[in-house]
Amino acid sequence: MVSRPHGGKLVNRVVREPRLSHLLEEARELQQLEISYEKMIDVLDIAFGVFSPLEGFLTRDDYESTLVRMRLSNDVPWTIPIILDIDEEFAKAVREGDEITLTFGGKPIAIMKIEEIYKWDKITYCEKVFKTIDSNHPGVSKTLKLNNILIGGSIDLLSKPSHPLEHRILWPMETRVLFREKKWRRIAAFQTRNVPHLGHEYVQKAALTFVDGLFIHPLLGWKKIGDYKDEVILEAYEVLIQNYYPKDSVVLAALLMNMNYAGPREAIHHAIVRKNFGATHIIIGRDHAGVGNYYKPYEAWEIFKEFPDLGITPLFIHEAFYCTKCKGMVTEKTCPHESRYRVKISGTKLRELIRSKKQPPEYFMRPEVANTILKYNNPFVEDTE
Repeated sequence: MVSRPHGGKLVNRVVREPRLSHLLEEARELQQLEISYEKMIDVLDIAFGVFSPLEGFLTRDDYESTLVRMRLSNDVPWTIPIILDIDEEFAKAVREGDEITLTFGGKPIAIMKIEEIYKWDKITYCEKVFKTIDSNHPGVSKTLKLNNILIGGSIDLLSKPSHPLEHRILWPMETRVLFREKKWRRIAAFQTRNVPHLGHEYVQKAALTFVDGLFIHPLLGWKKIGDYKDEVILEAYEVLIQNYYPKDSVVLAALLMNMNYAGPREAIHHAIVRKNFGATHIIIGRDHAGVGNYYKPYEAWEIFKEFPDLGITPLFIHEAFYCTKCKGMVTEKTCPHESRYRVKISGTKLRELIRSKKQPPEYFMRPEVANTILKYNNPFVEDTE
């Protein structure tokens, strides 16, 4: 059986006909709030059940409970606040109980009922969520640029903006049907924002040995400068799966969701999201959702002890490296040899090689994957603003 949705029910806030025509007319008469690309993605994730059990942006009680306790006010585990900020001028123009139209690119995408308007402390948010207030942290930097007032309340999705990789995106209702059709009972999800190297392949195949299927789920959405572009990640994985995975053992689908780089908290968030897609297990590797040196290498493993009621099983797999004596990919649990024989796969080193248009060594990356990446003039995100 695929996993039960988080909170017990898969949320669906997508409005369909005949109600849709009526709400689209109503939306034109309401106060309009133009939202960013990142917030538009949050709206879609709420509407399609990615963020179940949320039905909208957090009100104050749920926001404060999430921040302090890492649980919603009803005690359901939740670690990353899903919030919508507004400026002072807009705050003066609306009241609690109002309905507003959320627009993106000038077009209405959702109606939101404002249940609460409240102020928040961005420094406290950063301390709790990111465990730092260092503005060099990409999540901190982005948070500090937000407005000082939040609005919470439910949303109803009126339209879904098109995406250039629309054909690669699956929503929770779709993956749940797909997993049932495949008769997969145990599904291991793999979160990624990177192209695959042999270390990733090792941990994925380690998980695949004791589940029915592997759900590789690259993240599309806001990422920091220097990360790989969405289309590069997806194409690299397609090549890897085609050449090195058993047939029908893997589902590759894109996830439209923003990165936070919140380390341990985001590991739990990623687990909850994959649970909503139907996964029963999630692979948690070294420095999951981390960035720089803000989190300890396996800190994301420890936080799972605080959530025995999460409803999805973490698979803790050690970082893989190449051992020149074993002549293969191993981990510290499977290799007895000294560090001088161990060659770690450095993401930084891989990026340097790819930027220089050099082929990474075969013990770093499959040649077919490397060639796929190298054909791009620039496979990296340059500007996220």
